[in-house]
Amino acid sequence: MSDPSEGRAAASPAGSLVERLRSVHLKMVDAVLGGDGLQQVAALAAEAAGAPVAIVVPRLDAAVAAGADGPVLEAVRRYVADRVRDRPSQVPEALAAEAPIQSGDDVVGAVVMLHGEPGAPEPLPEAGDFLHLAAVACLTEVAVEEAKEEVEQNLRGSFLEDLRSRPDLEPREVVRRAARLGCDLARGAVVLCAELTTDRPRHVIATITGDEPGALAEHLDGRVYAILPGTGGDDAPEGTTARGRALATRLRRHGTVGVSSFYSDPAELPRAIQEAELVLDVLKQGEGGGWDGVQDIGTGTYRLLFRVLASHPEEVRSFYEDTVAPIVRYDDQYRTDLVGTLEAYLEQNCNMNATASAIYAHRHTVAYRLERVKELTGLDPMLSEDRERLGLGLKAYRIIAPRLPK
Repeated sequence: MSDPSEGRAAASPAGSLVERLRSVHLKMVDAVLGGDGLQQVAALAAEAAGAPVAIVVPRLDAAVAAGADGPVLEAVRRYVADRVRDRPSQVPEALAAEAPIQSGDDVVGAVVMLHGEPGAPEPLPEAGDFLHLAAVACLTEVAVEEAKEEVEQNLRGSFLEDLRSRPDLEPREVVRRAARLGCDLARGAVVLCAELTTDRPRHVIATITGDEPGALAEHLDGRVYAILPGTGGDDAPEGTTARGRALATRLRRHGTVGVSSFYSDPAELPRAIQEAELVLDVLKQGEGGGWDGVQDIGTGTYRLLFRVLASHPEEVRSFYEDTVAPIVRYDDQYRTDLVGTLEAYLEQNCNMNATASAIYAHRHTVAYRLERVKELTGLDPMLSEDRERLGLGLKAYRIIAPRLPK
């Protein structure tokens, strides 16, 4: 008959391991919920396993290690990033074991045990169990961060949606709500509006906030909106406008981007959003082949018209009707090109021969079309004052064309 004490002795190591696993797991979860993050989880896993440990979660842009140097961590980061994206990956020489961080069927990262320095003690036999515990704790960290991101995203989306739809927002409320989201609007702002050709709006938003840490960016109704807060002193308008245009240039590989002018008053941010949307609409029409002068959209006269259109659209529409609207409608009805001829005439400094050459027409054809412009509009392209009104009318037409009835 066997001695019961033998059974207790045999069970003791297993019971001790279970208790240790439970203790380490609780510490890891406490670290995550207490805000210490993945670095503390890696430290606990390394201590429990008796070997260096690295944790990489590309979704959180996180790569941390306990007991490993920078080059080793960088190699592990590349390896895990490739694995997560299901790309061919080269296993780092330092890798000894790994446990995937898995959410459902999706692998979002990995906890990796690394070889120690030559002569270092061997990892504990149960080291793999601690890697898996760390993976579970990391999944909790992913859930916590995604919950935070969802809350912030909802707040950003609600704020930007209110700016788009509620022009009556009080300036102090605008500044206060933006500040809660880490955006300081005290010095004004520039707004970007982008319509993407990529299906990765999160990547575009990450690019914006990476370039402009204080910016607010969100994907709404198929477009990405971004508010770039003003920085600096007296040069805030010029500097912020320049930054906005530089960022728009960078983003254009992902789609079409409209940029507003600088608005110093937070109460006018709804108009800034409208202006950015207007610029985007005009750029889209120009890119579709409707207008060769789209590259001039950022010039002073156009920018002024966009601001007026955002605040007093009826004034721009009225000016259009009083100038070039008759020849636009005439072209639409009879398939003529009075608008194109007038634009070419103004661009060629009112030189008949140069205009004829530019539009591949006879000089007499140009003269006839300009006479029709005079008859239809009551404005003579040969007279300086009338030319100025016609030129401004053409600019007004270009910026309201996307919203005219078809």
